[in-house]
Amino acid sequence: MELGRTGLWSIELRTADPVEIADAAAELDELGWGALWIPGLGGGDILGDAERLLRATRVTKVAVGVLSIWRHRAEDMAAGHARLGSAYGRRLLLGLGVSDPGTAEAAGSAFHPLADMGAYLDALDQAPVPVPRDERVMAALGPRMTRLAGRRTAGVHPFMVTPEHTAAARKHLGAGPLLAPYQAVVLESDPRRARAAAREFLGAFLTMDHYARSLLRQGFTEDDLADGGSDRLIDGVVARGDVDAIGERVRAHHDAGADHVCLHVVGAGSAVPLPQWRELAVLAR
Repeated sequence: MELGRTGLWSIELRTADPVEIADAAAELDELGWGALWIPGLGGGDILGDAERLLRATRVTKVAVGVLSIWRHRAEDMAAGHARLGSAYGRRLLLGLGVSDPGTAEAAGSAFHPLADMGAYLDALDQAPVPVPRDERVMAALGPRMTRLAGRRTAGVHPFMVTPEHTAAARKHLGAGPLLAPYQAVVLESDPRRARAAAREFLGAFLTMDHYARSLLRQGFTEDDLADGGSDRLIDGVVARGDVDAIGERVRAHHDAGADHVCLHVVGAGSAVPLPQWRELAVLAR
């Protein structure tokens, strides 16, 4: 599935007023964004929310980034994916995440990430209408999960990573599979205000074990993880400044081996950050 060089990752495209979402999606489609990514959040009607975007757009792909395999049955996702593909063409990319031990425990299961993801992929393959390999990706962060994604899906959609991580992921994947990193961005030139906005969104993720371990593997320290993240960490995983500065970070990911970069506007202070999306649209072309 061709996603283009850049896309938008947005919580608002799941949580805002449905009419406002549809209007925004239609404009983003016209602006040329390659894909609109929506998070799994705590579950909910992820396919219904994806369909709202598919209905409002003509060309732009819609990607789930990502659903928890503990909150959505593989059989339901395969059936829904098939239905939406029939109605809107091959424009839906399913992103899959193994989450964390607590989520697995809440679902009544032990946590064996590689085996759990492998079993979920098996179920997608064995569904009456299987989900094609090139229409699913994984939220892999570590090397073993990344290699599994390269073997059994279109590729990976890693969260909260640096361009250096992108380069390492490309080595684990090899030349073929999709590499589509998430990139938080703040359209704010003042470093203090930009970092404050970044910490407000990302701070909670730094306390989650799987993300903390990923950041430590990327070369950050326990001190960097404390108190909402050090300046070094925030500057490493968040792009800030004007459109040109953010474009430099996008190019850094592409130069490191990314095929597609998903931009998440944080700190906009509005229900739907359409002005910022319009401003960034030069990076969609």
